[in-house]
Amino acid sequence: MTSATLPSVGFIGLGDQGLPMAIAIAEAGYPLHAWARRAGSLDALAGVHHVRHGDMASLAAASEIVCLCVSTDEDVMALLTGGLLAGLRPGSVVVNHGTGTPSAAVACAEACAVAGVEFLDAPVSGARVGAEARTLTTMVGGPVAVAQRCEALFRTFSAHVVHLGGHGAGEIAKLFNNTLMMMNQANVAEIVDLARLAGVEPTGLVEVIKQGSGSSRALELIPVHSAVNLEAALERPMAALRIDLELFDATMQELHVDAETVTARAALGAGRVPELVRTLNP
Repeated sequence: MTSATLPSVGFIGLGDQGLPMAIAIAEAGYPLHAWARRAGSLDALAGVHHVRHGDMASLAAASEIVCLCVSTDEDVMALLTGGLLAGLRPGSVVVNHGTGTPSAAVACAEACAVAGVEFLDAPVSGARVGAEARTLTTMVGGPVAVAQRCEALFRTFSAHVVHLGGHGAGEIAKLFNNTLMMMNQANVAEIVDLARLAGVEPTGLVEVIKQGSGSSRALELIPVHSAVNLEAALERPMAALRIDLELFDATMQELHVDAETVTARAALGAGRVPELVRTLNP
């Protein structure tokens, strides 16, 4: 496709991860349309070719695909019912890139269907660094044909795009991913405990393991010899971990799956992150 034939893309949610995703979309040649509750948030797109919109309805009317990168399922539904669906043309696609529950994804898809609009849940993994490097993993739930229609768009900011099934499949994959990372954080904390008891300097050990077969994404994300304000740096990711674990637990209960042991292990891992970071950054 040339830039003249690429679908127009609306983007809402220019936060820590959404902003570099939107920039990647624009720099790949897609006509980018942006709206934000606070107009000042759009200043972050300065220097990137895009069209600013003063209201959600005009963004919807100009877009064939609308990407949402907002905090909660409630935020997504509020956008859909607060003007987005009313402005979208039938056949348009709404994509939720945020982390949520499978049941909420199904509810959003049903709301979209009433308006003749397609819906995909397509949460991403890789954090801001992955978005900036355009190496995110995008986990897609929804109809195959719609996922294929959006795949090239997703590849502007992703190294891996995987279609996992119907509505909600992307969200449940993301919840499993995040829960496993938290469980691995518990493993890291316990190895550091053992190292200290054995008289092994833990910082050097962690740096070595990061380069070896024992490494994991959970370990790679633990800073070592960091000069930043660790307490401030941890505040947002710790809040996100707690929310993700609540979503996982709620989903497992909704599906009548006994995940009590897994949830407890993940909670242990997430809870030990601040202590672990302080230990490795004396």
